[in-house]
Amino acid sequence: MLKDTLLYLAQNGTVRNFVIHNRATRGVSRRFVAGETLDDAIEATRALNSRKLHVSLDHLGENVTDAQEALAAAQDYIAILDRIQQTGVDANISIKLTALGLDISQELCEQNVCQILEYAQPFPIFVRIDMEGSAYTAQTVDVTLRMHKQFEHVGTVIQSCMHRSRKDVEELIAQGVRVRLVKGAYKEPGTVAFQQKSDVDQNYVRLMMQLLLHGNYPALATHDESIINAACKYARDNGIDKTAFEFQMLYGIRRDLQQKLVSQGYQVRVYVPYGSQWYPYLMRRMAERPANLVFVMSNAVRR
Repeated sequence: MLKDTLLYLAQNGTVRNFVIHNRATRGVSRRFVAGETLDDAIEATRALNSRKLHVSLDHLGENVTDAQEALAAAQDYIAILDRIQQTGVDANISIKLTALGLDISQELCEQNVCQILEYAQPFPIFVRIDMEGSAYTAQTVDVTLRMHKQFEHVGTVIQSCMHRSRKDVEELIAQGVRVRLVKGAYKEPGTVAFQQKSDVDQNYVRLMMQLLLHGNYPALATHDESIINAACKYARDNGIDKTAFEFQMLYGIRRDLQQKLVSQGYQVRVYVPYGSQWYPYLMRRMAERPANLVFVMSNAVRR
């Protein structure tokens, strides 16, 4: 019930306006969002790199309905690539198809994605196409597979909550596409997604094993310590080297666990979001993990 409420509030304009203009909530959001500018994100990346953590940079924004906004988003992603190259930080980037015009036309979106991938190719910097709600799952997989035929440095994200994910993982593995596995942060109907956490977790473990055995440098994105321990054991039992996969976690969440895994020799990448469009992202993080909501509320009260 709490998760459903928070996901509803993520789309509520009135609550959004209150939160983004509230001094306390804006300040607390910096625990989970690096800041509103690329400079903020680069500074956060340097700090994480100094602790032997890799980074994936994400300029927040989604569902643009104007072609010029989509073109501007593509230029923003290119600016991130430039800054990574100029500063020498250890980072790749994540992009969202709806920020690049998918709601306007798939052709426009693919033109923008292609421009980003062409620009990233010489560096080379890996580009991850983020997964969004279920309305975009088929298009996201389709665009990724098509782009991968031309650019090896592109991958995508699969959500274990979705019924279709096993088939998608099999297809992506067959084509050698790198996959980030997540549980899923969107409210989805029972017709397309598992509704019980236990079912989502079980499917995550099944897909995780498949990716560890057959995938191309899979990224296991989770803060669930029991699943992380299961992944480590499965890798050991099957002779899978620690350098053959990576764990991924969100900026500001389970920093203790991030460092523990690094100290054990595992590759860990932190997903670092930034930008002015931080409200929907923050609400989804609250919905995923009640401890995050407790942190935000307690800090907001103290401010």
